[in-house]
Amino acid sequence: MTNDPKNLDALASLLEKYSNAHGVSGNEDEIRRMLKEDLKDCTDEVKSDALGSLIAVRKGSSPNGPTIMLAAHMDEIGLMVKYIDENGFLRFAKFGGWFDQTLLNQRVIVHGSKGDVYGVIGSKPPHVMTPEDSKNPVKHKDMFIDVGAKNAEDVKNLGIEQGTYITSDRHFAKLANDRVTGKCFDNRAGVVLMIEIMRRLKSKNIKATVCAVGTVQEEVGLKGAKTAAYAVDADVALALDTTVPGDHPGITKLDSPLEIGKGPIISISDASGRGLIAHPQVVKWLRESAEKVNMDVQLGVGEGGTTDASAIHLTKEGIPTGTIQLATRYIHSPVEVIDLNDIEDSVELAVAAIERAHMYFTKKE
Repeated sequence: MTNDPKNLDALASLLEKYSNAHGVSGNEDEIRRMLKEDLKDCTDEVKSDALGSLIAVRKGSSPNGPTIMLAAHMDEIGLMVKYIDENGFLRFAKFGGWFDQTLLNQRVIVHGSKGDVYGVIGSKPPHVMTPEDSKNPVKHKDMFIDVGAKNAEDVKNLGIEQGTYITSDRHFAKLANDRVTGKCFDNRAGVVLMIEIMRRLKSKNIKATVCAVGTVQEEVGLKGAKTAAYAVDADVALALDTTVPGDHPGITKLDSPLEIGKGPIISISDASGRGLIAHPQVVKWLRESAEKVNMDVQLGVGEGGTTDASAIHLTKEGIPTGTIQLATRYIHSPVEVIDLNDIEDSVELAVAAIERAHMYFTKKE
């Protein structure tokens, strides 16, 4: 499908804003403020729950229309200061699913109480490695962060202490063929998808009530989705997230037949069924909606990770739940890659599905 370049430019600008922002699990304040601002003009009510998830409600035109929950997690993987040694070097804990080698020699931002401080993740240089050292990957417990401090007191004076959050120092950039790179497209791409869906619904007569939810702490246990889903009490839910494609060196189509640039992904199951097994009615709803707009979709069957959908579908007496996912290369690294056309097509699919939701789901008695 050929998409309007103006739409892609607008999506790129929005994704750049959210990708460059910072919000590690448990510290999503900046993202929540941005999301509230971007949703306030296309929803009727915006509130937050006790854990910090943002819930923006767009009321439907029919009192009998179903309530739809759209969930996109706001948090990104990151680090936290664990220990400061006498020479001013920081040791850190990992928040979320890092592969240690993606951390080595990266530049980071330490979000101190007196302002952001730049640092670098260091390790023993190759010049002084023994032959045995060079054969073994460096583990995160053997890495440290150098912020230029001379000693522990110097670090304290910078506003850095145990519990201070740390994020990657990476900025959004455009690649060729409508593809872009940046940090935390997992899941700021899902957040952008959700914002654009709500904006395009504003001028439409929708029977369903739609709740756009920016969840917290997904990367460390799907926590925000659990509380937010209880509060929304939806009739049907969609998680908007990213997933792993098998279209680059180091991975094969046997690992994942998905590709970037080939359209939205409707997840059938993830985590080999230990996570979500998508409700058949939700899958039918999404696939038939895609057919209505002549859109090709990909079907995802995952064996690894899961999404907020796993927590949502087990809420109360159960909520029919599915996912719309965006194929994203190099997930959980500072250099993720996505195709803007996949975001645009996913917006179109979701809008078409929401317009027809009352044909598939009814409001709870």
